Amino acid sequence: MNTKVEEEKSADIKLIIIGDAAVGKSKFIARFLEDEYNSFRSSTKALDLYQKEMDVDGEKVTVDIYDTAGQEKYESLHASYYFQAHACIMLFDVTRKATYTNLKKWHGEVKKYCENIPIVLVANKVDMNASITRKNFKFAENNNIPLYFTSCADGTNVVSVFREAVCLAVGHKRFGSKSIVDEALEILEDQLFIKEKDSIDEKGNKDTKN
Repeated sequence: MNTKVEEEKSADIKLIIIGDAAVGKSKFIARFLEDEYNSFRSSTKALDLYQKEMDVDGEKVTVDIYDTAGQEKYESLHASYYFQAHACIMLFDVTRKATYTNLKKWHGEVKKYCENIPIVLVANKVDMNASITRKNFKFAENNNIPLYFTSCADGTNVVSVFREAVCLAVGHKRFGSKSIVDEALEILEDQLFIKEKDSIDEKGNKDTKN
């Protein structure tokens, strides 16, 4: 059941959705949320904000999902839209080449306002042209961004995109721009340093006694 709320509740994660007008952002969000969410519109920020609780590694995470509410028609989003975002889902429409070409602009805007947040790229409306899934989209490869083929019409990969984006957002919030692998390597290096130091100290103590 949908619940209209007067005030924004405190959230753990801020997830932003970007892309050209009419690529299907609002329908994409609606397909994911269905009936289990809180929603409200902020007239001061000209955006639609939805809130959903998700499970990440056994923990409950409250996610704010920001929709542009038509701001993209001005070809740019206000800096406040990006402020303190933890991850981004970037959409293009596989039936309109211009929306793919404009990914460079949207990617540049993300890098300008929140340089290190993780991005998930979405090739939307694949139900209109299933053969497009065999195409190699260089933008994702060149920018090291995960790519999903989705359809709001039949729900293909919609939930998977949000799950990955939220997991990446949680990792970004915990470790910043470092990957989990980098963090693990640093911990391992610290442990090896401590062991090496203890070994040297122990050797030094023996030499002193002798």
